[in-house]
Amino acid sequence: MEVIYLKYPHQLERSEAAYSLAVGFFDGVHKGHQAVIEHAVSKARELGIKSAVMTFDPHPTIVLGARNEQVFYITPLQQKLDTLKTLNVDTVFVVNFTSDFAKLSPEEFVQYFIRDLHVQHVTAGFDYSFGAFGKGDMRLMEQLSQGDFGVTTIDQQSDCDEKISSTRIRKLLKEGEMEEVCTLLGRAYEVPGIVVHGDKRGRTLGFPTANVQSMAGCFIPATGVYAVKILVQNKWYNGVGNVGYKPTFKNPEEKQLSIEVHIFDFDKNIYGEEVVVGWYKRIRSERKFSGIDELITQIELDKQEAIEYFAGEQVK
Repeated sequence: MEVIYLKYPHQLERSEAAYSLAVGFFDGVHKGHQAVIEHAVSKARELGIKSAVMTFDPHPTIVLGARNEQVFYITPLQQKLDTLKTLNVDTVFVVNFTSDFAKLSPEEFVQYFIRDLHVQHVTAGFDYSFGAFGKGDMRLMEQLSQGDFGVTTIDQQSDCDEKISSTRIRKLLKEGEMEEVCTLLGRAYEVPGIVVHGDKRGRTLGFPTANVQSMAGCFIPATGVYAVKILVQNKWYNGVGNVGYKPTFKNPEEKQLSIEVHIFDFDKNIYGEEVVVGWYKRIRSERKFSGIDELITQIELDKQEAIEYFAGEQVK
């Protein structure tokens, strides 16, 4: 998969390649996004041209000043690219979302980022907007095409009669509803990170853990204990993970969130390793225990529940 970074005004020479293009921000690359992308890929095959996705970086709200707080992504850019690669996309255009880009009229956007890129077919979701202040919609896209390129609008994709959306997934992540998140994504929710030194208390409890420092900008699920998988040195392992503030040991006023994973049947030293944590099911909320023995008993119960969960997953 080729990745091409564009900035307005871009200097990309007009390619001989023609594209069937899916366009959108695609945070999460969830099932709704996949319907858009899969149509673009199918159309590319039909027309005998390359399939492409156009996405944007950073999030428009950062540039437009709609939010003061940090924006957290369901899929940071590299994760998004990795996921798109699994969808058989030939080319990804990553457009740098800048103040100048945000000022483009719908007509200018179509000229510079559709016509000039030799796009023969555009696919987007029913709610996709483009151009300054989001004035362009898919009906206008069709008008502006003047028959020079095809346009397909993908209808709302729903699950349980509710729209599949990045906003819905973020809400579910805040609530720790990982099984529903997995359903909407069509895969487990994943957080990349690096294994760093922690307080090593898990070893003394008989449950050594990998302390994972998540990649900046990742959306971290609700605090609690989860059945997880962790990718270490290109191999997935089952485990039980904890997101929280360690209330049994730490002052509740010290708000330092940690991600710890106890990996089953694993005894390697992996400090400094890049890993990916896949979140499957929330087992319980985080709580403070009266002592070490009570905590150890509960961790063993959590571990058994995670083992049983993954055993059941394999049976399905």
